[in-house]
Amino acid sequence: MLRISNRRRVIAVQGPQKLNLPGIKRIIAVASGKGGVGKSTVSANLALALSAEGHSVGLLDADIYGPSQGLMMGVAAGTKPEIAGDFLQPVIAHNLQIMSMSFVTNDRTPAVWRGPMASGALTQLLTQTYWQNVDYLIVDMPPGTGDIQLTMAQQVPLTGALIVTTPQDIALLDARKGVEMFRKVEVPLLGIVENMSTHTCSQCGFEEAVFGAGGGDVIAAEYDLKLLARLPLAMEIRQQSDGGQPPVVSAPEGAIGQVFRALARSMVEVVEGLQQQSGPRFTVLDD
Repeated sequence: MLRISNRRRVIAVQGPQKLNLPGIKRIIAVASGKGGVGKSTVSANLALALSAEGHSVGLLDADIYGPSQGLMMGVAAGTKPEIAGDFLQPVIAHNLQIMSMSFVTNDRTPAVWRGPMASGALTQLLTQTYWQNVDYLIVDMPPGTGDIQLTMAQQVPLTGALIVTTPQDIALLDARKGVEMFRKVEVPLLGIVENMSTHTCSQCGFEEAVFGAGGGDVIAAEYDLKLLARLPLAMEIRQQSDGGQPPVVSAPEGAIGQVFRALARSMVEVVEGLQQQSGPRFTVLDD
């Protein structure tokens, strides 16, 4: 467990368990029903795309058991956040404010924790990081619908959630579980992102739907949601992300970078539409 005291002013809103976090305007959960669908890659590039669109952006790596955002953002192994008073200063990379469990633990030490311990660690990372004037905090959620997801949904005033899936039928089964969980806890669903839609052969240019076609459209229609983006299965996404220079940074004018920029704009449009309908769910408080 983290051992940093929590003296920052955190005010309960919308019931005793909802937290209002000073310095953050909107919190977006990027989730999936299963692992291996590219949720962390989408989270990283969405955060970078929002920043490129002119927003102040934070990125919270909430995958306690398998944090990866430090690697994808090119943060040097062993980097530790500075401590200012009672709070962790977010690590800055590519103009993002980033916090991850990998920054406060050894990258070779597994988090052998039961659900409540992992949820508590995540809550501490969220509330004890000194987020500064963040327009959008992107939360890279762990896969599944367990304790950590419920903690985020029940205690944190999420603006909304994105569901990442592949077109594969088995991925859609788990994506539905993610949609149903957020609906039950009354977190707005902002839309569906279909990852690994097609693959284009680098040798001959043939485009193939490796994991099937139309799955994102099916689940979006089933739940009356917007399909926000179709992302390709591409070697450069893997190479650039592994190298700490995701496509939005390494090739901002390229086709993949532009798809992520369009995703960011579409998501912002949905968020602004929800806020016009119901008003802001919470406000930024000065410490």
